[in-house]
Amino acid sequence: MENFVLIAGMVLVIINIMVSVLIFRRVDIEKFQKIAQTIIVWLIPFVGGVGLWLFYRGQDQENKPGYKRPFGGGTVDSAGSGD
Repeated sequence: MENFVLIAGMVLVIINIMVSVLIFRRVDIEKFQKIAQTIIVWLIPFVGGVGLWLFYRGQDQENKPGYKRPFGGGTVDSAGSGD
């Protein structure tokens, strides 16, 4: 049981460090927001880190070239002509 707690704690610290680095490397958010989000990551174990990581992962996927949105009108008008 002690090993499980030790391993879980190590995994939690590694995840929090990775997410903290991810937050501070972003250029699209301000310094105050970076600090606030890093505090959230460390104060709310696991949920804060994984939640912010998933949020930024979704943001980055939408900005990649070739990303196809799952829903939207696109170039086809209501008549379906595509012009």
